Amino acid sequence: MKIKLDDVLEAIEFTSYEIEYYYNTESGEIVIHTDPLITGQDSSETEADLEANFDKYIRLPTKYEINEYHIMEEFVWSLPEGKMQDELERAIHGRGAFRRFKDMVYDFGIEEKWFDYKAAAYKNIAVDWCKDNDIEYI
Repeated sequence: MKIKLDDVLEAIEFTSYEIEYYYNTESGEIVIHTDPLITGQDSSETEADLEANFDKYIRLPTKYEINEYHIMEEFVWSLPEGKMQDELERAIHGRGAFRRFKDMVYDFGIEEKWFDYKAAAYKNIAVDWCKDNDIEYI
């Protein structure tokens, strides 16, 4: 069974600390599991199936495994040396790093470059996940 890489990418992009995605190896579907205490959504059916049949599910990368901060760092290091790289490197340290980074990316007019870089990083994560789990993708 093959999985659509776009489906994996969508799940990875929408994962959060409250939401996890799992790949059902029997049906080929990606299922969502939410923390009902945080989201208020009833996921008892999904949770019961995950617990009873955990061997047929493979968890997709979590927010911790994606590590968007590291993706930001790599993006900054990929830029040509100079003022822009220096300022962005300073911006990603300390409290409010994500906000400062986003603001500076727009100030420098490189938001498209950042979005392309981030999309490529997410695609690499999705492809690596498929390969690591011996899942064919299209």
